[in-house]
Amino acid sequence: MKSIKHLAATAALVTVALGLGGCSSMSAQDKNTAIGAGAGAVIGGVLTGGSTAGTVGGAAVGGVIGNQVKPPK
Repeated sequence: MKSIKHLAATAALVTVALGLGGCSSMSAQDKNTAIGAGAGAVIGGVLTGGSTAGTVGGAAVGGVIGNQVKPPK
């Protein structure tokens, strides 16, 4: 069972990484929002054992945090 969770988390990270490859025309704030949402979804899913509420909640919180991060000047 642990290997299935590990495989799911790895697949999610790979999907996020490949998906962000198509974000070249996005602003820095948009990119940070997407990265935060993806990371939050993965972390929320892992921490709650893959529950839908944990994944969605993690994505929402991560997206808000990512949106508020100020890019370096």
